[in-house]
Amino acid sequence: MALEKLGDQLRGSLQRLFKATHIDAKLIDHITADIKKSLISADVNIELANKITEIIKRRALAEKSSKLLTAREHTVNIVYDELVKLLGDEAGKINTEKKPTKIYLLGLFGSGKTTTAGKLAKFYKKQGLKVALVQTDTWRPAAFEQLKQLAEKINVPFYGIKDEKDPIKILKKFELDFDRFNVVILDTAGRDALNNELIGELKAIKEAFRPDESLLVLSGDIGQTAFKQASTFKEAVGVTGVIITKLDGTAKGGGALCACSATGALVKFIGLGEHIEDLEEYKPKNFVSRLLGMGDLETLLKKAEEVIDKDTAEELGKKFLKAEFSLTDVYKQMESVKKMGPLSQVIGMIPGMANAIPKDMLNLQEEKMTGWKFIMDSMTQKEKDNPDIIKASRLSRIAKGSGKSEADVRELVKQYYQMKKVMKQVGNPKQLKKIEKLMNMRGLKGLPGF
Repeated sequence: MALEKLGDQLRGSLQRLFKATHIDAKLIDHITADIKKSLISADVNIELANKITEIIKRRALAEKSSKLLTAREHTVNIVYDELVKLLGDEAGKINTEKKPTKIYLLGLFGSGKTTTAGKLAKFYKKQGLKVALVQTDTWRPAAFEQLKQLAEKINVPFYGIKDEKDPIKILKKFELDFDRFNVVILDTAGRDALNNELIGELKAIKEAFRPDESLLVLSGDIGQTAFKQASTFKEAVGVTGVIITKLDGTAKGGGALCACSATGALVKFIGLGEHIEDLEEYKPKNFVSRLLGMGDLETLLKKAEEVIDKDTAEELGKKFLKAEFSLTDVYKQMESVKKMGPLSQVIGMIPGMANAIPKDMLNLQEEKMTGWKFIMDSMTQKEKDNPDIIKASRLSRIAKGSGKSEADVRELVKQYYQMKKVMKQVGNPKQLKKIEKLMNMRGLKGLPGF
């Protein structure tokens, strides 16, 4: 998950709140001090960290909770509201109704523009749109081959001229073809810094391409420096939004997100890993909800629907939340879950589950998923539907058939029941209604089936 350390620290602060028998000024002081330290450790500007924690403190002490929320829930809601304002407040959606919708990517060396172009093409292709990739980076030697390979990997048309040094000639040669597509994504050259030469080139390309969106690609590891880069590019070339990459492996992502918010340049996508699917629309409400351990069912169901049909995705969501899934369901969805991303990321999107299962257990489960498939392949349908019947003789047969030990089989069954136990606690009607109430207050979609 992006900003995993920050999320862990923030959830720890809120756990302190829920464990307290009484909420007073001293407790609020401790909690806001913890939040401030967490934000600063995520490279958020100190002045911003001070400002947000002072606002949280003032609101928590001055505001009275409504009849719908307890004092603890109201305080959590204040933290949520202020973090959303800090990290962007508004979602920056791209309208693709126009044909073609032209997207222009720009940025410095090392920001991940070319990889992001491929991810963006994959994102729109999954929506059923016809997408094309165009390469005008005539500076970096491997840029042409890299984007061409990405285009072939996701099976979308690629336009570029190897060894051509004039990006305008490339555009002129292919511009008539662009009308055949819903989305055309243009990758451009970068430099070590935004100098006059790069500004001139980017302006010329922009004039020739006439983009609908000019998206600045920034690496999350630059932290607060993102403010200067975003401001400079916005003033020199004009940008309509930002894509922040590498948020999965940096402690400075909070600084980058806050810096972009401060410039008024909306973050429209975030990169969460190295795989071609690891890109998602940036929705501050959903993002902060995940950080605080409140889940993000909207994104979870969207990811599920990308790998399985809508009816099956909704059925999975209901079974998962009501703890009514069997080993048959686990088997059927195992490959789908893998396609949705790391297990810890998927579990973190389920309300209340961010801290419910230890991370080392999640990591262990992910490593063992292939072994689990072998084990379940050796089970009868009756055993998968009702693991209670797996006693000594059945256990021995399953272990031999799968090439695993009896201990491995016992562990699979044990962890299955542990998961069901946790989901029964999270998915009880009162808890689900409370989650839905909070989500509705925040403008998020409600739970499926309720």
